[in-house]
Amino acid sequence: MDLEKNELRLKTIKAKKMMLLFSLLSIAMTFAGLTSAYIVSKARPDWLKNFDLPISFSISTLVITLSSLTIWLAKKYLFKNEIKNTNKWLTVTFLLGIFFVALQIYGFNSIINQGYFFTGAQSTVTTSFLYVLTALHLVHLFAGLVVLSVVIINNLKNKYLKEKLGFELAVTFWHFLGGLWLYLFVFLYFFR
Repeated sequence: MDLEKNELRLKTIKAKKMMLLFSLLSIAMTFAGLTSAYIVSKARPDWLKNFDLPISFSISTLVITLSSLTIWLAKKYLFKNEIKNTNKWLTVTFLLGIFFVALQIYGFNSIINQGYFFTGAQSTVTTSFLYVLTALHLVHLFAGLVVLSVVIINNLKNKYLKEKLGFELAVTFWHFLGGLWLYLFVFLYFFR
């Protein structure tokens, strides 16, 4: 009976990891398609050649990188069953995620203040791509913040003392979001 339970548990773990992997692959393919379209669109005569990214995008890159470190620390303490330290680092990660969002919004405001809009007479194909890529990443980051909220609540309820799969999946998703932003930032920085 215990052998059957263990096999079912292992199958469930494998299925959940595969679902996350397929989700991450789907997200990655979406951004690969958009960045490919961006490269093709650079050949257009109306492409802005001298457009600079807002400085807040650079700062937000440091913030999201730091949040990967803090969630790694949270996972380290989780495996030591140190709930208080785990929650401390999860909360820091969450706050860094909020700070990242604020910096991105500030960046959008900087672009608008330069006179570039998503649509309309003052829009360009360059800035429209920038808005789409960064806003779509923000949508996924909001999902990551929801996941972090659930993980913080579950950790406070000691749900990860025995089964840590949900926590590990959340960490993987958060690292993916950080890696995705690093890719987008480097891409947008070098392919202007």
